[in-house]
Amino acid sequence: MRQIYIVSYDISDPKRLRRVFQTMRNWGDHIQLSVFECELTDRELVELRTELASVIHHGEDQVLFIDVGPVAGRGDRSIESLGRTYFPPERLAVVV
Repeated sequence: MRQIYIVSYDISDPKRLRRVFQTMRNWGDHIQLSVFECELTDRELVELRTELASVIHHGEDQVLFIDVGPVAGRGDRSIESLGRTYFPPERLAVVV
């Protein structure tokens, strides 16, 4: 079953920050500075955590995984904004 996770990170080194951002782009939607929304299975969550663990400095950096709940039955979006309007990333089908 797929779960929605909000992944937020605080990385102290600019080089590692870029590497974390590049890693996260492969796993979810960039919704705000250092914040991604990801739809992951249990296995994908382990894979993502493993990838990030090899990039970050465990004594200086922090990555938070917030389990928002199952994808099924949640409706289109579970994110609301205060202030500027939040526009979900546009999902386009790419046929190769």
